[in-house]
Amino acid sequence: MGDWKREIEYRVPSTEYRVPNTEHRTPHTAHRKPKTTMLQLKKGLRLECLRQPFRQALETAAQIGAEAIEVNGRTEVKPKDMSRTAVRHLRKMLGDYQLKISAVNFPTRAGYSTLEMLEQKIEGTKAAMTMAYELGCNVVVNDVGPIPEDRESQAWQTLTEALSDIGHHGQRCGAWLAAKTSANSGDGSRMKELIDFLPVQSLFVDFDPASFLLAEHSPVDAMKLLAEHVVNFRARDAVRDFSLGRGVEVELGRGSIDWAALLGNLEQKNYAGYITIDRDAESNPVPQCAQGLEYLSNLFS
Repeated sequence: MGDWKREIEYRVPSTEYRVPNTEHRTPHTAHRKPKTTMLQLKKGLRLECLRQPFRQALETAAQIGAEAIEVNGRTEVKPKDMSRTAVRHLRKMLGDYQLKISAVNFPTRAGYSTLEMLEQKIEGTKAAMTMAYELGCNVVVNDVGPIPEDRESQAWQTLTEALSDIGHHGQRCGAWLAAKTSANSGDGSRMKELIDFLPVQSLFVDFDPASFLLAEHSPVDAMKLLAEHVVNFRARDAVRDFSLGRGVEVELGRGSIDWAALLGNLEQKNYAGYITIDRDAESNPVPQCAQGLEYLSNLFS
């Protein structure tokens, strides 16, 4: 892959996911090789984007070229429903479609910096992490909520204690929490500070470049700060609409995201995770997801 800038300019004018190592139980970021290796395309898809019933969505995802899917741990695959029999059944179903699970999305209200229902959120997240590992996946994603500026505040203490607890569970179960970048992430520096403050390997990053552009921050600058912690990467595009005075999501490849710079940074950090299509399209969701997967294939061809 090498020179991403040259590759993309030339081609676009306008991996089997491994079950976490049960001996070391650390995500791929913990074993970075000092020598840069070529970035490999592993195509993921957030299953909810298809707006279809679960079984039908699995079939569609396979048909349009996804290699893995991100599932919702609250609405599609719930930890409380995942008995050993249910886990075997789902893994068999995934195998029939030659799909893996790239990540489990486990959204919680207001993140982990408020005391309201905090224990339930922590325990729910832990259950989702254990379920993810049993399904052959080591990434659970969630928006951790607002990151306080004041390290002396109660909110900072609550957030960091909760994430340390969750991170400790990850060391035991073999799956980790990745913080979704969002409007709460700012320019990325606060998230970087939070990760550095926590015990090592307590928190990783689910990087969505569009989230930074929509919040009027630079995705490339944010990636430079966070690249070594990224374990899940979303292929979502956006553009600033000056007539509306805000950013808007657009089809992959039609926005302002500098894919060359972002993918180049991931390659330098030996990123080995999935690149996941995440498209909130109210109309024609299947063709739009298929277009995104095709766009990714063209970048890497």
